[in-house]
Amino acid sequence: MTRLVTQSAPPQDDSTSEVTNPWPALWALVIGFFMILVDLTIVTVATPTIIEDLDASVNDVVWVTSAYMLAYAVPVLITGRLGDRFGSKNLYLAGLTVFTLASLWCGLTTTVEALIVARIVQGFGASMMTPQTMAIITRIFPPAQRGSAMAVWGATAGVAMVVGPILGGVLTDGLGWEWIFFVNIPVGIVAFAMAWRRVPALPTHAHSFDWLGVALSGAAMFLLCFGIQEGHQEDWAGWIVAMITAGAVLLAIFILWQRLNRAEPLVPLSLFKDRNFSVSTVAIACMGSIAAAFGFPLMLYAQAVRGYSPTEAALLMVPMAVMSIFLARPIGRLTDRLHPRLITGFGFAVSLFGFLLLLWRLQPDVAVWELGVAMGVVGVGNACIWAPTAATANRNLPMSLAGAGAGVYNATRQVGSVLGAAAIAVLMDSRLAHYLPGAAAHGDAGADKIADPHAAALFSNAMQDALWLPASMYAVGLVAVLFYEAPKHAGFGGAPVAAPAAGIKE
Repeated sequence: MTRLVTQSAPPQDDSTSEVTNPWPALWALVIGFFMILVDLTIVTVATPTIIEDLDASVNDVVWVTSAYMLAYAVPVLITGRLGDRFGSKNLYLAGLTVFTLASLWCGLTTTVEALIVARIVQGFGASMMTPQTMAIITRIFPPAQRGSAMAVWGATAGVAMVVGPILGGVLTDGLGWEWIFFVNIPVGIVAFAMAWRRVPALPTHAHSFDWLGVALSGAAMFLLCFGIQEGHQEDWAGWIVAMITAGAVLLAIFILWQRLNRAEPLVPLSLFKDRNFSVSTVAIACMGSIAAAFGFPLMLYAQAVRGYSPTEAALLMVPMAVMSIFLARPIGRLTDRLHPRLITGFGFAVSLFGFLLLLWRLQPDVAVWELGVAMGVVGVGNACIWAPTAATANRNLPMSLAGAGAGVYNATRQVGSVLGAAAIAVLMDSRLAHYLPGAAAHGDAGADKIADPHAAALFSNAMQDALWLPASMYAVGLVAVLFYEAPKHAGFGGAPVAAPAAGIKE
């Protein structure tokens, strides 16, 4: 049952009337959001160089990314609520400060262990920022413009996914791998100044925080992800199996607690009564796992098998990036008018086709244009996924659940990323151990080209096998988005665009 809140009610759930032109605030937020998402993938192309410079293993360097994503994913549920309580702008600026300082720390480290610790701090800063961006956009844009605004936000995630490796390659080749982190410092300063000036300070309201839910979800995620990633290294010892089992049990207890908590659960399960929100969380979890997973095998193949420099390897991503950027605007325009099943279903199907083409042709002597075509096809599909999924996820949610919805959506994407990175590490290690025993540890996975043609072919086979993981995620996402229902927002299917009410509560 819904009821209209009169104009005299406190403006804690809707702030559209306070911002006459919300677009400058959106662009200010996009800069910081783009930066933290680039850092999800920027390390992938520098992986061989970091392995060599820091005398690390493939699994160690994958943890450089996994640690960031884990620290990003675990707190993001509670940071969304903290933004509602203490101000989304305040949390965003605080997180941006932590992220920027941690980036400096990352660049100054000299051991892989120290780099992992610094990345944990960096990920925590990112977790403070991300839900604020989505919640602020939801609150400052009127319903008739919210789809277009969220399309920009979602497209930013898709573009960042492919720009990260390209930027990482250029910086690693030109200045050294440390600069993939140092570059965040000037960008962070500019993003802080713009957000300080252009993002409004929205009304806040009290929350009761579900600290038990935070503890349960954090422990479950750590046990599951650490157990999955280290399982192959430890030959699936009893304590690894126990860790994964304990994580699964804690996750079940967390879900049960969210159902029983009558105060204010960390994850209001009522969110999932909206079918489109539920479908969107599945779709974005798949995309998170793909974004985190596919870069590692591809970049290792390009540098170890083909002998590419980091920049040359990153250029394999250019067709994907070009198509994602070129199509972002027209797809954004369609988001408010077309059924989300049509757009995202087409996107997942095309991306899956492109990825299967890439898998088929990933051989030592394949022409580079063939890889480029496959990546371009994947880029076309991705452009039809990121923005429409983000726009559809929160379209029907009331303003009172803006922070919670943003937190759950972003946490879901990050959970997918963490599990994707953990699983790809297992697959790469196991397939390298199968084809080239000893290559998973050092040497053959480093920055130098594999001279032996037979070994190069086996290495390619190992990377092909690992890439079946992201391919399967595209297939899962395709099935999920077929369950989208027709939206009911203003403007869709000829529905009239009504003036926004002062606020809507459930």
